[in-house]
Amino acid sequence: MSTNTTPEWGTARSSGISYQELLATDTHPVPDVLRIESPRYEGAQDFSKDRYTTRDYHNAEKRDLWSRVWQYACSEDEIREVGDYYLYEIAGAGYIVIRAKDGGIRAYPNACLHRGRQLKDDDGHCSDLRCAFHGFTWTIDGDLHDIPSPWDFPQVKAEEFKLPQAKTGVWAGFVFINPDEDAEPLADFVGELDDHLAAWDLERRCKQAHVAMVVQANWKIVQEAFCEASLSEPNSQVDIWDNFARVITPGGTPPSTSDEPITIDEQSSMRAIGAQGNRERWGNVVGDIVDTMSDAEMVDGIGYTLFPNFHPAGAFNRIVYRFRPNGDDHRSSIMECISLGPYGAEEAKPPPCKVHWLEDGETFNDAPELGMLGPVLDQDLFNMTQVQRGLEQSHKPGVTFSLYQESKLRWLHNTLTKWVDA
Repeated sequence: MSTNTTPEWGTARSSGISYQELLATDTHPVPDVLRIESPRYEGAQDFSKDRYTTRDYHNAEKRDLWSRVWQYACSEDEIREVGDYYLYEIAGAGYIVIRAKDGGIRAYPNACLHRGRQLKDDDGHCSDLRCAFHGFTWTIDGDLHDIPSPWDFPQVKAEEFKLPQAKTGVWAGFVFINPDEDAEPLADFVGELDDHLAAWDLERRCKQAHVAMVVQANWKIVQEAFCEASLSEPNSQVDIWDNFARVITPGGTPPSTSDEPITIDEQSSMRAIGAQGNRERWGNVVGDIVDTMSDAEMVDGIGYTLFPNFHPAGAFNRIVYRFRPNGDDHRSSIMECISLGPYGAEEAKPPPCKVHWLEDGETFNDAPELGMLGPVLDQDLFNMTQVQRGLEQSHKPGVTFSLYQESKLRWLHNTLTKWVDA
C-alpha cells in the first residue's frame, strides 16, 4: 500500500503487511482494479456533531444535497415493463419512477397538480396516473389526459399542466434520479467507478433479497458503521477518488498488529483454501469463469461507496447497502440491505424480490432470506441508537476519526461539506 508522503499523513498505516503485499501471494492472476491504490489525506479535523443532531443541518441537506445530487432509486428490473412504477422517497420528497411508453424512464413528483394528493400509494403497474381524489389524470408520459368538469378549469392549459420531472439515468442496472434539472450527466458523476465494477457485470445479477428497517439514528451514523475499514483489520486498504471511495478488507487473514507478526505463507494457504471453496460454490452457478478469478475476488470484502449513500460491492460480494433519512426525521433513518446474486448463463433472469420491511421490534435476524448475514448486521447496528443519544448528550462539539482507517468517513464528510456547507 502506498503511503502518502505529505507531513500531515505521517505514518498512518499498519505495521503489518499491506494489502498489496498480500495480493502477491494470490494463486490466480489479480485484476488490475485491485492493484490500484488511491490513498488520500482527508485532514485531521473533527466534524461538528450538529451534522447528526440538529434540524438545521437536516434542512440544509434537504435543500443542498437531496434536491441536487444523483441518488439510487430502484433497479431497472423493478420497472421492467411499460407502465411499471416504483415509489422512491427521500427526506420528505417522493417520486414515481416509471417505465414510459418509449421504454425510457421518467421520475415525477408524487403529487397531483390539482389539490396535491399523492398520485400513487404503492409500487405497481398502471396505464395512466389518475388521482384518487378528484380524478385528474395524466398519461404515463406525463401529459395531461383528463380532468373533471373541464368547463370549470378554463385556466388549466394541457401544454402547461404536464407533470414536472426529475432527471433520470441508469448505471449498471441501477436507476438514479436527480431533482436538479441542471445536474451533470449521471455518467460524469459516476466517473471511473464504472471502470472499476465493469469486470464484475452487476447487470447480470438478480435481486434475491431486499430487507429494510428503520434505525433510531441519523442516516450518516448508520452509514458510517458499514463503510469504514474495521479498526480490527489494519491491513485493509482504503482508496478515495472524487465521488466514490472503497475499502478492501482481506478475508482468510487474522488481524495484523505490530506485536503479532503474520507470515505471508500462512495467510496465503488460508486464503487459497477459502477461495477454492468459493470457486466450487459459485462455479455451480456461473460456470468456469470462476477459474479465472483471483483469490482476492473470492474471499475479500470489496466495498464501494458512491456519494452520498449508495454502496455496491465488487466481485461476488452480493450485498448492496443504501442509507437515507426516515422521511423528514433527522433522528432516524432507513437502512436497506440488498442481495444481488449471479444466475446461470443459460437461465432467464429471475424477477426481483419484493422489499421486506421489518416491523418495530424486529431485527435483521428476523429476515431469513439474509441467512447468516442477519446476525452480523444486527451486531453492527447494536450501538447506533446509543451513538445518536450520546452525541446529543456530549459536551464535545465534534466527532474524531482516525487518519487512515476512517479516511473514507472523512471523505464522506468532506464531500458533504462541498455540497451543504459551501
